[in-house]
Amino acid sequence: MLTRRQFLQSSATTAAASAALVAAPAVVRGQNLNSKLQMAAIGCDGKGWSDTREMANHPQVKHVAFCDVDLARTAKVRELNPEAPVYQDYRTMFEEMADKIDAVTVSTADHTHAIITLDAMRRGKHVYCQKPLTHNIWESRQIRLQNRKSDIISRLGNQIHSHSYYRTAVKAIQDGVIGKVKRVQSWCAATGHGKSGFIDRPTSPVPPPSSVNWELWVAVAPMRPYGVDRAYHPWGWRDWQDFGNGALGDFGCHILDPVFSALNITGAPLDAKADHTGMNDEVWPAQTTVDYTFPGTEHTTGSELKITWNDGGRLPSVRGSHVPGTSALPRSGSLFIGEKGSLVLPHVGELRLYGDVPKEVETLESLNHYHGWVDGCLSGKQPSDGFEYGGALTEAVLLGNIAVRYRGETLKWDAESLTITNKPEASKWVTREYREGWEIEPVA
Repeated sequence: MLTRRQFLQSSATTAAASAALVAAPAVVRGQNLNSKLQMAAIGCDGKGWSDTREMANHPQVKHVAFCDVDLARTAKVRELNPEAPVYQDYRTMFEEMADKIDAVTVSTADHTHAIITLDAMRRGKHVYCQKPLTHNIWESRQIRLQNRKSDIISRLGNQIHSHSYYRTAVKAIQDGVIGKVKRVQSWCAATGHGKSGFIDRPTSPVPPPSSVNWELWVAVAPMRPYGVDRAYHPWGWRDWQDFGNGALGDFGCHILDPVFSALNITGAPLDAKADHTGMNDEVWPAQTTVDYTFPGTEHTTGSELKITWNDGGRLPSVRGSHVPGTSALPRSGSLFIGEKGSLVLPHVGELRLYGDVPKEVETLESLNHYHGWVDGCLSGKQPSDGFEYGGALTEAVLLGNIAVRYRGETLKWDAESLTITNKPEASKWVTREYREGWEIEPVA
């Protein structure tokens, strides 16, 4: 097994090989609209299967390779193209098929999003990456920087961004249906841990199944034993701080997406403060509240905007809004409090309007989020929700998880320097210590 460092020292990183890798097929540059987009799927079951299946439904997509650290989870994708090779190590796939792959989908655990996505972008491949874009803020910033350098088309995998419900709400708010927005509450029914069934590491770990390459699965994170089935792989990893980001990481890039889009939030949070039900050094809290302060925009009433996040079934108060106290809020969603009225946007559901406002708004059609990215790869036109936008959204979400570690303290955020100015020791959580051989090279 080659370490990542050895891999980076291989011939693939020489100047000549790098130049060859970037010289991708013509379709990558959008110059041959009749060609198939040659795609590789990295992560092939669960969300990886739905991502791969949706991409395969596009008439101009051909899957030429599949990759999953667990070969037992590749049975369904193999049927899409029985002739396509199947890999466990994405690095080997890139080495052997560099000139045959135009684009990749990255549908792996959070902690491996950045290292795979950056490798693909540096090789000139278009990338569709699941949310949250990365496991920590520094990684997200590196992807944003690389996105500006690479001539590629990117998209974040928060597909509801393109759904009629979210698109309609965004337009209604930007059209001023409820007036300028004074306050936003967002919430999620999911808990920060519970999928794995553990709040601490399994005490009697067992070896991984023969189909799983555990070294590749752990990748950048500190090595630990496999545990037991479902403790980490394939479903429990979101609970664990080393691998996932809890409920905020899981749903924040979904539920906060229409908030960012509708209010045209382009500035980073100014600060964040969290409360929760308790945590240890392994898993995320069961229930969390995060209060953010953002710079105001043309769609808000003041120079600053307060956005509050709740998860674990916590619901916001409707006090100060136009929503009657007797109205039931959806299990997950957002409440926009405006000057003239309030808008409740369920996750996923039709918007609800309250106050002295129109009761009907223009409905926008749903778009296919997956196919929109494919079309962008073929045409060379970047669709909405690329890595510049998705990276900024991810950075804000993940700042909330840093605040979770300092319960009750307001952390002042300097986005330019990626530092927490009033508590310097908290800045260590902006990035992580990478396991030897799996270091991520910063973007020059």
